Amino acid sequence: MYSLLRPALFRLDPETAHHLTLGGLKAAYALGLSGLIAKRPADDPRTVMGLTFPNPVGLAAGLDKNGDCIAGLAALGFGFIEIGTVTPLPQPGNPRPRLFRLPQAQGIINRMGFNNNGVDWLIENVKRADYRGILGINIGKNAATPIGKAADDYLICLRKVYAHASYVTVNISSPNTRNLRQLQGGDELDALLSQLKAEQLKLADTHGKYVPIALKIAPDLNAEQIKQIAALLTKHRIDGVIATNTTLSREGVEHLPHGAETGGLSGAPVRNKSTTVIRTLAAELKGALPIIGAGGILNGEDAAEKIRAGAALVQVYSGLIYRGPALVGECCAAIRAL
Repeated sequence: MYSLLRPALFRLDPETAHHLTLGGLKAAYALGLSGLIAKRPADDPRTVMGLTFPNPVGLAAGLDKNGDCIAGLAALGFGFIEIGTVTPLPQPGNPRPRLFRLPQAQGIINRMGFNNNGVDWLIENVKRADYRGILGINIGKNAATPIGKAADDYLICLRKVYAHASYVTVNISSPNTRNLRQLQGGDELDALLSQLKAEQLKLADTHGKYVPIALKIAPDLNAEQIKQIAALLTKHRIDGVIATNTTLSREGVEHLPHGAETGGLSGAPVRNKSTTVIRTLAAELKGALPIIGAGGILNGEDAAEKIRAGAALVQVYSGLIYRGPALVGECCAAIRAL
């Protein structure tokens, strides 16, 4: 079905097509028609971060920033759903156009800028959602918050989403919020993780449950930076790491229409960079905490490659745009075959 719909969707502005697709999935779920769109993969449970995932293929953050379509997306067969990135206050993000397809390279460039309706809106959507599976909530900082006060925004979001999340992802690697990536640096990251861990333990006592925290990092890190991040993740007993976000590199796409647009590049062009980060992280972490692999998964072999590199789970986003729901089952089958 998606192969028939994709040409029409790709004739539309990417952001318009995005909203139409989410609306369609939400309607299909409400009408009980999700089974016509995707077949649920066979169970292949994995225990990661103390959580049992029904299968190892998840939806990455960014597709459903506000949690508007949680159940509709879950019906595509994902083992887990991650929503967000959400910020303490609503913000419009960057001016449109801010989303660009590079079909010749199976890539996407976005400079959305954490556009979302704010954390309170997202929480209300989570409460209403007909979904009881593994739900990650991805948190960030408002663009207007000075980088020196970034921890305050992350702590606000962590406190608000804690009771509603299976795990919380801390996004410090989007290239579309000014200076955000500097939080990946040694001293800044050390201070942020220390505050987040202390708050997580307080919240665990308050709520009577422990909600894991994962850190999402960029693909544009060198080996020494990855080594430093791995050491800090271990030091602060962070529960997981997601590798990776989008890249600032334009290698291989410079000549394509929209290839020079500013923003983060995802899809097939980031696959190798992401896998390299996963492999380097795995060597440094030595199993101290699990890695969730994301970046450039366009087929089952790409997903299997992430697992072989050291990931325990994988997430897709751009691949879903190019391949449709069939990608989920294909990735599950390829990982199961390992």
